[in-house]
Amino acid sequence: MEKITVLIIDDSSVIRNIVKELLSDIDDIEVVGEAKDPLVARELIKQLNPDVLTLDVEMPKMDGITFLSNLMRLRPMPVVMLSTLTTKGADTTLKALELGAIDFIAKPSFEALVRQKGSFKDSIVEKIRYAASINVQNLTFSRQVFVQEKPKKLLFNGSCSSNHLIAVGASTGGTDAIKKLLMCMPANAPAIVITLHIPCVFSTRFAERMNKNSLMTVREAKHGEEVKSGHVYIAPGDKHLKVESKAGVLSCILEDSPEVNRHKPAVDVLFNSLKPIANNVQAVILTGMGDDGAQGLLALKSHGAMTIIQDKNTSLVWGMPGSAFKLEAHQKQLPISSIASELLQNASLGWCNKKERYDENI
Repeated sequence: MEKITVLIIDDSSVIRNIVKELLSDIDDIEVVGEAKDPLVARELIKQLNPDVLTLDVEMPKMDGITFLSNLMRLRPMPVVMLSTLTTKGADTTLKALELGAIDFIAKPSFEALVRQKGSFKDSIVEKIRYAASINVQNLTFSRQVFVQEKPKKLLFNGSCSSNHLIAVGASTGGTDAIKKLLMCMPANAPAIVITLHIPCVFSTRFAERMNKNSLMTVREAKHGEEVKSGHVYIAPGDKHLKVESKAGVLSCILEDSPEVNRHKPAVDVLFNSLKPIANNVQAVILTGMGDDGAQGLLALKSHGAMTIIQDKNTSLVWGMPGSAFKLEAHQKQLPISSIASELLQNASLGWCNKKERYDENI
């Protein structure tokens, strides 16, 4: 069996040794080297040609962001970031995801790491495997297109029905796809609710960053607040997000219940809450690891919603969209650059009319 080769880059010898130890008994993963800073890492990458890097965001001599930016420009490859659960760590990690990092692992304190070694091991193994499975050409192409062709703001003449709702699901690696989607949306676009697999401090900062990059008003969802057009509501990183309809008014409902599909928030929870209003819903699954959202998307499709997945060619990891594809839970699969215009067109023309035309063509 061909092993996934990994280079660990971290200024802490303790963390390097712990990560190396955790990976030592994994049959399909081999740690081929370790570096205490990006300058050493640069030489080891040339010598060892690893499949995946794990990269600390805060290091001496050259910070992780500068190193990652140079790496993605000169030699794009799968990178999993190690990040602290702090506001500063959140900002740095979100920037890393924008630059091309595949995912990140929240790095607990040494004491917490000793207590949580099993779950930390499961997480790092899963994310290294997914990172190794990505298409590096997709990574390179996606960044080139985004840099060279900034997303164009689209026009929207309004929904043909009230309370038209767009629901989006993605995992951590989907932050850039969400950004590209929201940057195209006009200020009067239909309301959007988003569930993203991301920790609490990260979801707050991500909402703030998206608000600066979008004409829509983007914020972290609050329990009981009304869902309005022109607004984007992102699930907090420690609560499930649902949408409730009462007397023609949609509201965000935050639920502190157990994980679903090993996630909290979970995309399936959001999608399943929309079944009563499915005829007025468009649901989208973007790039991401795992299969969360696939069953919920299928349920929405069966209840009359328009269902869309990001296509394989523009997805860094076709886990979540691919799982939905296998279930035939989607009506359309589209490149990330086409999803915003499709959503607005459907909302403007009315999904019911679109559904009739779709049914005639199958």
